[in-house]
Amino acid sequence: MLKVRRYFLELKKKDYTKKFFAPTNNLLIEKDKQKDFNINKFFYKEIGKDHYWRDRLIWSDKEWSKYISNKNLETWTMKINDELTGFYEKEFHPMQNEVELINMGILKAYRKSRLGSVMLEHFIFNSFKIDPNRLWVHTCSLDHKYALHNYKSQGFKIFKEEEIDYVA
Repeated sequence: MLKVRRYFLELKKKDYTKKFFAPTNNLLIEKDKQKDFNINKFFYKEIGKDHYWRDRLIWSDKEWSKYISNKNLETWTMKINDELTGFYEKEFHPMQNEVELINMGILKAYRKSRLGSVMLEHFIFNSFKIDPNRLWVHTCSLDHKYALHNYKSQGFKIFKEEEIDYVA
């Protein structure tokens, strides 16, 4: 059993100052308009194997399909020169007028190239287009070693911390 530190972070509308996103020429971040659960499933497995993402590994295709059919859930993929490199999932919570970053990650072959920061900048810019009160995410000590730093460097602030027991 592992002791895992979880961090819940938020970026409130009033604290958001960067109002632009400028990707490089060979980089494309686009919404999965087809809602193809195989994209989510692929990234969850590939990125998650390094970070103990296990909850969805037992899902059937029907469960994956139900998950992505949520009208408030969007999946965005990152490509460099037409090669899939990363993704994020975000969910709009209309009752609270907030956006939750569910999952985000970069494939192992593309890590160490600051693409996580680019992906997070896109998530923030893209999410604030609908004028939510806040964005929020949770991360933990099992995620990429720079995940917490990345969120904080983009203006997210911790609003809750906890330690949990995790069965590895």
